[in-house]
Amino acid sequence: MIGGESSPCFVGALSEHPNTRVAVAEVVGQALDCVGRAPGAALLFVSPHHLRHLGEITSVVHDILEPRALVGASTDTVIAGSREAASGPAIGLWAASGLTGEPVRLRTLPEGEVATLTGMPPARLDGTLILLGDPFTFAADQAVHRLAETAPDLAVVGGMLSGAPGPGAGRLIHDENLFDDGAVGLLFGTDVSVTTVVSQGCRPIGEPFIVTRGHGNVIEELGGRPALERLEAMIAESDDDDRALAAKGLHAGIVIDESKAEFTQGDFLIRGVLGARTAAGAVVIGDRVEVGDTVQFHVRDAASATADLTGMLSDRRPGSGLLFTCNGRGERLFGVPDHDASLVQDTIGHVPVAGMACSGEIGPVGDRNFLHGFTASLALFDRS
Repeated sequence: MIGGESSPCFVGALSEHPNTRVAVAEVVGQALDCVGRAPGAALLFVSPHHLRHLGEITSVVHDILEPRALVGASTDTVIAGSREAASGPAIGLWAASGLTGEPVRLRTLPEGEVATLTGMPPARLDGTLILLGDPFTFAADQAVHRLAETAPDLAVVGGMLSGAPGPGAGRLIHDENLFDDGAVGLLFGTDVSVTTVVSQGCRPIGEPFIVTRGHGNVIEELGGRPALERLEAMIAESDDDDRALAAKGLHAGIVIDESKAEFTQGDFLIRGVLGARTAAGAVVIGDRVEVGDTVQFHVRDAASATADLTGMLSDRRPGSGLLFTCNGRGERLFGVPDHDASLVQDTIGHVPVAGMACSGEIGPVGDRNFLHGFTASLALFDRS
């Protein structure tokens, strides 16, 4: 059954104890205290330190907590509360009573230039899918594209596991089974109220322009002039700070909803600028564009990423949340530990939150799901 019951209760438990048996006992104990036995849904996040004992960990969770649905993944950073436990031993457990999720096991199978997606229930789906995948064996970008065709009303939030040096090194949890490929998911119906937030951490610079000529991921003209000419003029007119940020890494924002009169940060799908074709005056970006799309260049820094996430969360007061943040953020971007986790707690109130750092994050922009990078993607569960 996919569905809700009554009065949801949540827990986001964390143990950084180096002994696996002690660590799993601590998180299960915290969960029992908060949500009781047999919660309707649970997610488990485990650092590489505990990976060789993952079978034991899942057995303990099942035998003592008895969740009706359990999925999880290995990650180099376990998130719970205001803590991002990076590089050390950690086990995180999110659980909820009063609602029910359905675990799914997904795979993408090559079929010519595209991939087929297997494992989703055959019925038409809506609601929310929490998706955790292996970056080496699961084509997440093609999977969300397939889901857009087969389940257009389904919001997908999650990410690709991190900390695995190569294929077969990471682990995914599906009830009591462990996998080293594909993806797992936790499916909630529409009677479980979930709000999604995707903070891409960039801010626009210059002006938006319509793509007047281009093909694939190559923008040849913006507003009737060569795209590279537009870009060079914008950089020349920027202040010193923006020029310095553009030199470190420039991004292109593609407007998702063209019906809006004005565009702000949350209206763009952010993709990297990969290079230029100087002779043709073209700019190459990390996604396809169509003639008629509106594009505006963006930059990213710690201040922009902080302001973007804060603004998107400022009016949210959920009962709990799941946070999937890029492993390229953290101290690498912000210079301090626990940035995203502590900001989420300080902004939405100190409610149970858990999650992981990812090597690719999934979440909707507008009404379409995408695979992102350098993003914080959240699923926020209502209190009732």
